[in-house]
Amino acid sequence: MSPQKDDALLHDGEDDHADECHARDPANVPLNARIQMTIGEDEDERLGDLSKRESLAFLHVVNERITTRPSCVSLAARGSRASFGTLGTSNSGLNMASRPSMVSLKETLSRVNMELHPEKGSFVAFSMGQSMASIPTIAAKAYIITQVLAAISVSIGSMAVGFTAGWTSPALESMKEPNSTLEINSDQESWVGSLMPLSALVSSVVGGYLVEAIGRKMLICLCGPPFIVAYVLMGAARNVWMLYVGRCLAGFCVGFLTLTLPVYLGETIQAEIRGTLGLLPTTLGNGGILVCFLAGAYVDWSTLAYIGTAIPAVFLMLMIFVPETPRWYISKGREEEAYRSLCWLRGTNADVDAELQDILMNHEMSASQSSSVKELFTKQYFKPFAIALLLMSFQQLSGINAVIFYSVSIFNSVGSTLDSNVCSVIIGVVNLFSTFLATALIDRLGRKILLYISDGLIVFSLISLAIFFYFKQYAETDESWTETMDSVSWIPLVNLILYVLGFSLGWGPIPWLFMGEALPAKIRGPAASLITAFNWACTFAITKLFPVMLGLLGETGVFSLFAAIMVLGTIFSVVMVPETKGLSLEDIEAIMMGRTKPSMNRKMSEVSGIIMS
Repeated sequence: MSPQKDDALLHDGEDDHADECHARDPANVPLNARIQMTIGEDEDERLGDLSKRESLAFLHVVNERITTRPSCVSLAARGSRASFGTLGTSNSGLNMASRPSMVSLKETLSRVNMELHPEKGSFVAFSMGQSMASIPTIAAKAYIITQVLAAISVSIGSMAVGFTAGWTSPALESMKEPNSTLEINSDQESWVGSLMPLSALVSSVVGGYLVEAIGRKMLICLCGPPFIVAYVLMGAARNVWMLYVGRCLAGFCVGFLTLTLPVYLGETIQAEIRGTLGLLPTTLGNGGILVCFLAGAYVDWSTLAYIGTAIPAVFLMLMIFVPETPRWYISKGREEEAYRSLCWLRGTNADVDAELQDILMNHEMSASQSSSVKELFTKQYFKPFAIALLLMSFQQLSGINAVIFYSVSIFNSVGSTLDSNVCSVIIGVVNLFSTFLATALIDRLGRKILLYISDGLIVFSLISLAIFFYFKQYAETDESWTETMDSVSWIPLVNLILYVLGFSLGWGPIPWLFMGEALPAKIRGPAASLITAFNWACTFAITKLFPVMLGLLGETGVFSLFAAIMVLGTIFSVVMVPETKGLSLEDIEAIMMGRTKPSMNRKMSEVSGIIMS
């Protein structure tokens, strides 16, 4: 379409516009091209300068909510100045064509105007610093079922991770039984608990290279057989060294999975449901902990290890049927396979061209720059990397793994009349339930609101536990306190329930979700590797040092320390953590890289809300 033909821009369905719409390549338009968008006719209703990607998102909203079929919008220049007419007027500079059949432009514009501004003859004005461009719209409504199947398949791997994390609590208590076939001392106990996160630390560093070299799916699949071997070794252990080897091998698999699962889900799930499905690894991970606690109440440590072989076997079989992520295929230049992967995830009848084009554009922009670990510490990438790293830090410094690993021992120290294994099962049930609750709320309330709720519950419960153990020490020396403390022995259980509830609502799942969706594509592999390694380093340190900390500070000092750290976590989440609810990975990357202001995305969300209503 040339500027000389601008008097004949408005058509009701000729096929040449459909061909024209396909012919233009949006990749030719620089990302820094600016589009001026206005709601209504008044200057004060102007949205402001939008980047090409932001304009794309706005048009996606219009086409998805107003038209019934996927459309393409082409913008044409008028003379030397690329200014465009207003939607709904007779001299409009926009042509809208569906694929494969045409959509009546006049009918579409009429519906748009009636929805937004029935009292005005127009609602959107464009001006662009380019001669012409074609902007494809979002594909047809996503095929959700296949994405759910993919998310469940990979998340069963997280269930194996949860089972591995929870195994030490009932197993170590079982080894203290008189008829146990394996006896270990307190120092060996701490190594059984801490070798898993130490091995996960090592594998998460190596995994940063492997996840890019062999792919997300392949790395997940490769974890299945070693996981099974690890549990066989642990179940058959006749000395502590067999137990050590089994825990190390399981830890390597845990490190690979915790690195890869968030990346896989972040790259395959569409924005509208990424929050919900992105929490599935945490949900099933907590399910693995619960299964372990339930089984551990009835079987010994060896049988419990053999039960653990079933979970990796199941997820290995399911992973055969899910595709590799389209973004990884694009990074390797395998566009046809990326297209097939998107078709599997979005449905074979979905129009995935626009999404594929957006992935290609994003990859080309990233590939045009050199990449190394040093890039993480440049001004451009340091902000998303630092936020993700600090989120992981506060997650672990809340003390969650110490509580999970040593929950039975904690309940035994309280002297409660309730069986310690029963208390652990209750904690496991709450852990699982609260993750389901977070799954239901995260795409409604957003990430930040759940972090605030999580912070409040964690700090309150930790302070309450610190106060309880402070007064409990008097009962050890003063018999007058004994009856009083016995009457309130339920307090630790109630507060640990609140603690686990709060953690699973926010600080448990959101750091992993944030890592999968907020790290820019260029640094996602190495950044996720370092962040996961740091996470497991913290887990190892806290798990190994928790008994030492109890000896030095006592329960009151330890829980008070964790509470103080989480107060800082609250401040951090308020000031630094951005909201990513409902945004595509490309939009989130634009925000984190400073190419888009969050306020503009909020305005565009408001426009979306108007259209949806």
